Amino acid sequence: MNLPRDPNRGGASPANRPTKADLLAAVNKTVPDVIAPGLKVLFCGINPGLYTAAIGHHFGRPGNRFWPALYAAGFTPRLLDPSEELGLLPLGFGITNVVERASAAADDLTAAELTAGGRRLKTRVKRFQPRYLAVLGVGAYRVAFAKPKATVGLQDEPIGETKVWVLPNPSGLNAHYQAGALADVFRALREAASDG
Repeated sequence: MNLPRDPNRGGASPANRPTKADLLAAVNKTVPDVIAPGLKVLFCGINPGLYTAAIGHHFGRPGNRFWPALYAAGFTPRLLDPSEELGLLPLGFGITNVVERASAAADDLTAAELTAGGRRLKTRVKRFQPRYLAVLGVGAYRVAFAKPKATVGLQDEPIGETKVWVLPNPSGLNAHYQAGALADVFRALREAASDG
């Protein structure tokens, strides 16, 4: 199964795509959370990439498979562009990050940043109380939550009443999960969140 593609997605038309200077200026920028109390699922990226920070919308890089995976798994009724991220809230979904600052790659983050981000994330989750927290990146989850043996799927330890689910990183650089497999693991979460 292939994830749906939209050649115009990415939060910017080809003429408005970030320049190299825009990307360099995006280092350490933040992208506001898309969050509200009582969501069904709060999706949590590792941290914003430079393209995402430059355009100001989560999972904004055209090669990122987050938005196609959401649609293919049935979270959204159509393929959303990153610029439509606020459209997730009425559907009961939101987006945040473990680490707030943008970097060229998640590998640029230190273990201390991920651990501190995990503590901030727990506080945010207790405040907004989503039904599920979906962390997008098993490696980041392992470090941020001191769970070195964690795997993809439902985790044993909730945060308060919020169940924690780990999903693969949807970056186009993640070769471990092809499009169909990525949609399948996203769909498993959607089905669990729909059941109650």
